[in-house]
Amino acid sequence: MSSLYQIRADHDARTIVVYQAYSPAIADAALRAGRFVAPFSFHRMTWIKPSFLWLMHRSNWARKSGQERVLAVRISREGWEEALSQAVLTTSDPAAVAKASVHVQWDPERSARGAALNHYSIQVGIGRQLIRTFTDEWTVGLTDVTPQVRKAAALVQSGHAAKAQRLFPAERVYPLPRTLEDRLCPRKP
Repeated sequence: MSSLYQIRADHDARTIVVYQAYSPAIADAALRAGRFVAPFSFHRMTWIKPSFLWLMHRSNWARKSGQERVLAVRISREGWEEALSQAVLTTSDPAAVAKASVHVQWDPERSARGAALNHYSIQVGIGRQLIRTFTDEWTVGLTDVTPQVRKAAALVQSGHAAKAQRLFPAERVYPLPRTLEDRLCPRKP
């Protein structure tokens, strides 16, 4: 796998952790139920991100409106790879993207301070055709990491990024099967 396009994630032999930021109403309902339930929307694409720091950049460390709570969503590797097997790169032919049940987009990875790095992080959009499969079959656990996010954000803001790093999840390269790598990882120009 090209070092520019690698999936870096917290994973074990059976699962991978992806992150999402939600409003308190969505996060609280999901945590109470132990799974996604209303007011979570089952009628639109949901984007999952295995990179903790990319989501911190996207949600401004859980400070954006509607993104004040960060959930670590542990899903089965089987589900993750099933989603990727149905994915189309967002840079593909627009007709193919429009029909795809899963979208993949690569964006610059981020540092703790939000600077773009010289390698990419994957974002995976699960379309409404697969939302129930994602929530009811692939998801095996939900953890509210908002307190950890807030503590890390305060450390970064006060100039203690090294201390904040101790609060970040350990992410390492996910061993993507070659067939998926060939489909989803852009080649160097």
